[in-house]
Amino acid sequence: MGYTYIGYPIILFFLKTIKKEKLIPQLSNEDLPEITHIIAAYNEEDIMEDKINNCINIDYPLSRVTTIIVTDGSSDGTNKIIEKYPNVKCYFQPERNGKLAAIDRVMREVATEITIFSDANAMLNSASLKNMVRHFQSNMVGAVAGEKVVLQEQEDDAAGTGEGLYWKYESKLKQWDYQAGSVVGAAGELFAIRTSLYEKPAGNILIEDFVMTMKIAANGHIVAYEKDAQAMEVSSASINEELKRKVRISAGGLQAIWLLKGLLNPFKHGILTFQYISHRAFRWTLAPLAMVLIFLTNIILLFEGFGVFAFIMIGQGLFYAATFAGYYFEDRKMRVKAFFVPFYFTFMHLNVFHGFIKLMSGNFDVKWEKAERKRQELSKMSIS
Repeated sequence: MGYTYIGYPIILFFLKTIKKEKLIPQLSNEDLPEITHIIAAYNEEDIMEDKINNCINIDYPLSRVTTIIVTDGSSDGTNKIIEKYPNVKCYFQPERNGKLAAIDRVMREVATEITIFSDANAMLNSASLKNMVRHFQSNMVGAVAGEKVVLQEQEDDAAGTGEGLYWKYESKLKQWDYQAGSVVGAAGELFAIRTSLYEKPAGNILIEDFVMTMKIAANGHIVAYEKDAQAMEVSSASINEELKRKVRISAGGLQAIWLLKGLLNPFKHGILTFQYISHRAFRWTLAPLAMVLIFLTNIILLFEGFGVFAFIMIGQGLFYAATFAGYYFEDRKMRVKAFFVPFYFTFMHLNVFHGFIKLMSGNFDVKWEKAERKRQELSKMSIS
């Protein structure tokens, strides 16, 4: 547990300091390549107009961007909104087979060297596409991960506070991962790939963005990180909505460990194996187990008369008391952020067990139920 969240970041920090900084020059407008921007959307009428306007206003020559929105299975007004924009291509079929199938269907139509993926509810900063594309000047780069930014209210709940702090921490790790070697998987809110490296994934993958980019890394390419390519979105509407996300991600992470088991071979993948195990595999396996084992072991050692463990037990007791306080305040819609951090940390790890049970039971569908997000204007929020 300590190694996963503290030890590994310390090692990464020293690794990235001894590596030569990667200086990537910007491209002039004349040198910018043609790109395809793919957005998978399912019943997103509430946000679709904002998303399209966001795409149109990005600082990238519109003549060099093919924007595709695939809306398979949508039954609301999403398609009618897209029809108002002649420069946006809409791909639709009545059957909903999940995001992965929708993306694969349109990838056959992509003719550009670079493909950008973003979520319908994620708004991109103006320079995001330029900043991502410049990394592909290196033939070693096969994919680029953008930075997810969770927008928060000044007085947020447990879901917003926890998710916001988690992504601050996670973004810094991704940045250091890249400086030390390669990013260990991209988030689906915003990432880019060299189109020629796309491989049709298995149809039952739960976190396809992570698996897609990790396979690119496993094949010897670098997954770069661009902190100035930001995908901004609001947090989950409630802790129950965040539960849907965390269970799916946890189940998908455990599934990915099996699918990417070849990455556990350090003789073939070197430092990438070290990064993958430390940053991802431990977090989805040993870290949640450690929370339980540390607590139980501490009780045994305490009763065996090891006095020093009384202080450790007090520390654990205070942590879990704060966790329960966070749950209490969240349940009563009381905003006490100091307790939301331990609550969200424990909540996140408990969902690994929940995800494992779901995965083993086979009770998971790639057509997962999306978590509802808060419905507030970006102008009323602060960047977390």
